[in-house]
Amino acid sequence: MRMLMTLRVAARALRRNKLRSALTTLGIIIGVGAVIAMVNIGGGAKAQVEAQVASLGQNVILIFSGSFTRGGAHSGWGGAGTLTVEDAQAIAREVPAVLYVSPEVRTVAQVATGNQNWNTQVLGTGADYFEIRQWAFTAGTGFTEQDVRAATKVAVIGQTTAQQLFGSAHPLGEIVRIKNMPFVVIGVLAPKGLSMMGSDQDDVIVIPYTSAMKRITGATTLRSIMVQAKSPALLPTAEEQITALLRQRHRITAGKEDDFMVRNQQEIAEMATATSKVMTTLLGAIASVSLIVGGIGIMNIMLVSVTERTREIGIRLAVGARRRDILLQFLIEAVTLSSLGGLIGIGVGIATSQILARVMNWPTIISWPAILGAFLFSGAVGVFFGFYPARKAARLDPIEALRYE
Repeated sequence: MRMLMTLRVAARALRRNKLRSALTTLGIIIGVGAVIAMVNIGGGAKAQVEAQVASLGQNVILIFSGSFTRGGAHSGWGGAGTLTVEDAQAIAREVPAVLYVSPEVRTVAQVATGNQNWNTQVLGTGADYFEIRQWAFTAGTGFTEQDVRAATKVAVIGQTTAQQLFGSAHPLGEIVRIKNMPFVVIGVLAPKGLSMMGSDQDDVIVIPYTSAMKRITGATTLRSIMVQAKSPALLPTAEEQITALLRQRHRITAGKEDDFMVRNQQEIAEMATATSKVMTTLLGAIASVSLIVGGIGIMNIMLVSVTERTREIGIRLAVGARRRDILLQFLIEAVTLSSLGGLIGIGVGIATSQILARVMNWPTIISWPAILGAFLFSGAVGVFFGFYPARKAARLDPIEALRYE
């Protein structure tokens, strides 16, 4: 009964100064809203990057060539062709944790058909490439191991390339010329969208890597090898086995730097999302400052309220109210202000993130743990910053309070 009466007194005091109460909660509203909006946007960006990494396939390991130091010059991955076709064949043959292996050769070339032409990425791969990336076909099929061995002039094209070269026409069986070399289109890939680097994965022509090396690039080495492990649990094992095998094949002694780089899908995802994590944390921390400022505003207003209601407090104490009742009353007022601001801030944050998603075309994901955390934090702000004014009110001397004018 006493608690119910205390709640009523606190609610009546807040209603008596509606405008001041609303302005006091504004800092909490802005803080909670900003935190939730930033977390939602950051979560959406992270999910988008993870989806792009997942488009690589399942249990994927990427091996890049070209990390070396020579004559004072240092080269990172892809700087030199230090991987060979024999390396890829050895991985497929000698690493038991590996399911599929696909050598890769990349170049950019002008592709033409009829009176249409398009500058696109030409990717030379093995026959297992489409299995590794789990890339479906909207028409036709991929090339076979026999096509790879024979360096057959066949090609599989992405959706963007198909649209640019053929429009609405059916491309199967048509001839495309890559650097004036004719290739027959045998398949059209399903759309994949953007890669984690922001490039269009569908703007591509895939041909056997042997055809690319012999007929297009003239290269004798590989820039990368794509591997699929047999299961997620075998990813670390496969990575270790591949590294050990390549070091042995390249005659790299202990203590010497690798001339290749091995990265699994999880590491790629972590690298791709590292920037978004840092930005989300930074923006969330900046937005959290508003909560602290809002808490200071609550403390300030509650101190003013204690001063204005000194005589009221003295009367309550004189007629039998206990000091803990006074403490609880002012603490409830502070927590009510902060919690109400938190609830409104949640709505503002969700609305802001949804508006930004539509206007700026940014991906967003509503994070319910973040919403719950922000609300609980706003309540904690009310307790922390409201305790001192409440304690000050509870410790007033009744006689001095009654004399206060």
